[in-house]
Amino acid sequence: MIRKLLSRVFFSRNTSAPVSPTRSSSAGPRIILREQHGITRDHINSCALKVTSGLQEAGYSAFVVGGAARDLLLGLEPKDYDVATNATPEEVRAIFRRSRIIGRRFRLVHVMCGAETVEVSTFRGGTSAGEDEGITADTHADEHGRLLRDNIFGSQEEDAKRRDFTVNALFYDPVHEEIWDYLNGYEDIEARRLRIIGDPVRRFREDPVRMLRVVRLAAKLDMQIDPPTAEPIGDLAPLLQNVPPSRLFDEMLKLLLSGHALACVLDLRTRGLHHGLLPMLDVILEQPLGERFITLALKNTDERVRQEKPVSPGFLFAALLWHEVVAAWNVREAAGEKLIPALHQAMDDVLAVQNDNLAIPRRYDAIMKEIWAMQPRFTGRSGRRPFRLLEHPRFRAAYDFMLLRCESGEVDMELGKWWEAFQHAAPGQREAMLLKDETQKKRKRSRGRKRPTSSDTESITNAATGEPE
Repeated sequence: MIRKLLSRVFFSRNTSAPVSPTRSSSAGPRIILREQHGITRDHINSCALKVTSGLQEAGYSAFVVGGAARDLLLGLEPKDYDVATNATPEEVRAIFRRSRIIGRRFRLVHVMCGAETVEVSTFRGGTSAGEDEGITADTHADEHGRLLRDNIFGSQEEDAKRRDFTVNALFYDPVHEEIWDYLNGYEDIEARRLRIIGDPVRRFREDPVRMLRVVRLAAKLDMQIDPPTAEPIGDLAPLLQNVPPSRLFDEMLKLLLSGHALACVLDLRTRGLHHGLLPMLDVILEQPLGERFITLALKNTDERVRQEKPVSPGFLFAALLWHEVVAAWNVREAAGEKLIPALHQAMDDVLAVQNDNLAIPRRYDAIMKEIWAMQPRFTGRSGRRPFRLLEHPRFRAAYDFMLLRCESGEVDMELGKWWEAFQHAAPGQREAMLLKDETQKKRKRSRGRKRPTSSDTESITNAATGEPE
């Protein structure tokens, strides 16, 4: 009991609501009432409402924060809900029976409500955004200014200032239906403006990944990047080389699956965030022969995300790396290697390079290889080979990949139309399509020679593609 009382006293600073809603952040947050922002508790996920009300009933502060609060104001449906509170993880755990503490660097609590989970964090401090108030993280940064450790508890105002952008630093109280705003994030949302908190140079040095995040959020939220926020990005781009490759990969994956991948990629190029700084971006942008193919792949991905259809990262990476594979394949063929062995070796070569530079998890390698290896098989339309290809578990992905190649002009569109018709044809019609499409060509090639049997023809085709008989 004494521990809980001390905790409430420690966290109580900067958390009481001011009387005037126009008071500056130095005296406390601006309180925006429901009549102005229009968000009611009915808009909130039931689990998030249960968590915030439960914490407040126990005497703590509790708010819906981050992307959920931002998206509600923008009229978007939040994908998940995060709650911030002045209760410690142990105190949160004691209130909710179905909850668990996770994390080692900074402990969080997952509160379960049926199949739903709400993540609860204790207010954090230690950000250099509040340097003018004596809050500094210098002792926890590397020589480039990148933060290595800032996981300490703090006040609500400190928690707001350690966040990345003002629109992500809003606190929504669904019990009282109020928004608490320390940094004029509400005004930035109304102006459709994306502004970093604090000094842009210092904040980008703390975490260079923010340079990617600002581009992704601007495209996703249809906002303009505040000029002072955007200005130093080009000069600070080399700092991305100090970020662990796995973290860069995670952020690039979010960007590519944002539903605005094409716009983001073009914006990143405009701001100079490529040419060795982002290896995956180099792969996307430095393929003149595959530019149309990459553009179509990104457009297709964006469309699927917007329609809430599933998107396979393995398929996307296969598309992004395809023309790297084609280039290596052509080199090996020119050196005298056979068609299919050259393809498989080219795949291995490209994946070996990307595993060092792009940090794409190896779990996607098998998917990518299957999609690539099936591409030559679409050209063989005789015997039983098309039927076997239809039965392959990865057929649909490989077929969609082949259609992208057709649409980009890499292969004849007639091939895609044939396979579309073949899939939907009745069994008897499929047999007729095989005869019409393949046997006449083979007869012409075999003039003056003994006509091979159907089994001989299939064996020759199988040998060419590397498919076992």
